Amino acid sequence: MTDTPAAAPPSDQTPSGDKTPQGDRAAQVQAAAIADFGIDTTRRSTGQALRDYVDRVRGGELGSLPALAGLIVLLILFAALSDTFLTLNNIANLIAQATGIIIIAMGLVFVLLLGEIDLSAGTASGVAAAVMALHLVKGGNLQAGMGDTVFYAFIAGSVLAIAVAVWQRIWPGAVLSAVALLLILIGVPANPWFEMLLAICIGSVIGCLTGVMISKIGIPSFVVTLALFLAWGGVILKLIGDGGTLSISNDPVLFGVANNNLDILGSWILFVIFAGGYAAVVLFRHSGRVRRGLVAQPTTLTLVKVGAVVVLGAVATYLLTLNRSPNPARITIEGVPYVVPIMLVLLVIGTFVLDRTKYGRHIYAVGGSAEAARRAGINVPKIRMSVFVICSTVAAVGAIVYSSKVGSVDPNAGGGNVLLFAVGAAVIGGTSLFGGKGRLSNAIIGGFVIQIVSNGLGLVGAPAAVVSIVTGAVLLLAASVDAVSRRRAKATGH
Repeated sequence: MTDTPAAAPPSDQTPSGDKTPQGDRAAQVQAAAIADFGIDTTRRSTGQALRDYVDRVRGGELGSLPALAGLIVLLILFAALSDTFLTLNNIANLIAQATGIIIIAMGLVFVLLLGEIDLSAGTASGVAAAVMALHLVKGGNLQAGMGDTVFYAFIAGSVLAIAVAVWQRIWPGAVLSAVALLLILIGVPANPWFEMLLAICIGSVIGCLTGVMISKIGIPSFVVTLALFLAWGGVILKLIGDGGTLSISNDPVLFGVANNNLDILGSWILFVIFAGGYAAVVLFRHSGRVRRGLVAQPTTLTLVKVGAVVVLGAVATYLLTLNRSPNPARITIEGVPYVVPIMLVLLVIGTFVLDRTKYGRHIYAVGGSAEAARRAGINVPKIRMSVFVICSTVAAVGAIVYSSKVGSVDPNAGGGNVLLFAVGAAVIGGTSLFGGKGRLSNAIIGGFVIQIVSNGLGLVGAPAAVVSIVTGAVLLLAASVDAVSRRRAKATGH
């Protein structure tokens, strides 16, 4: 750093009143620092902030803008084509149907941020769902339900997962895998809360095994997860049987996860917690940056953003607390679906991890350049393994939701379009397939785009072939936008 004489105070008087050579030198260094890093202490007007945003968009930093635009267009289009599309009952069903895919997509965002892929996330979630349902149906006796060979294979897999997680010091993975081992060995009685915990722990076991093959053995993620996609599909078939079905609809807790709603008071409490918490965090962070003289969004824009979230949340909560039953004289259906707080909790935790922790910064660093991250002292293999643990664990939560929605688990659980829709949700929402760019909110936006396409086309009577073609076209368009914006960003130096 060089001195900046023009910015330095006069030699006979420093800002602190210190006329000594040392005080004069300190003042010069401080002035030079402000000159060199002036952007850190510069306030922007609303007009400047808007122009900066437009410049970033022109430079290729589109973020979720295309997905949001597409979401608005689809809402207008299907509202015009179908009288039932914007009914409260259909909107609530759409949210419940989309949440399972959205949650799996949230886990996939962590993997995609490294430029990796997990093709087994869908069938891994299916294994977790199958074990959960089998534990319920067999009264907690997994050995009788699985058979000795598969039962002991699950035990061996759990032990191996614990070992590799401890080896790589991924302690959450080690703890969850240990819980899975205990639940399998002890044979606890059937209980919906134990079943959901077991499903999540099985997801962690799968993530540990997947991650170690990629991060330490060095097999490409595409090859490993493609092989596991097929293997886990076979495990599901073995657990359930060809043509079999494991029903969970008789358990009110498991079935209620995706089919029940908060009461009206609970719905408004949920709104106050999340909308109020969001407003408090954003405003506190903004005021802190202003007090410290750091660059910050104009206060007007910050207030507009907070106000928009609060108003939209209040309107959505009010509408969902109305009776949306097709036959209101006989049945009352009101309140925010349970899946909404589940999705919001995962969004808050995941966003905090990515944005406010050292671990999250390391994920973005490895996704931007693994070699540069390694040279900076980041444990790249550990980061790479950990994202697969997160992905499979979160996918198991998605399995609980989508199994609850249909009320059963069959041999196709997690197969079919589940993975394609989950990857598509993350990419359509703005997560880059090339790594280093993405947020968990992208999965929510993209997931609703996909579900609106499916739901809207179904309401207008479009055949399944058209739904698949249109969904594929939307995913291809999103990938194209990602590639073009990335190329433009490189060309413009953004």
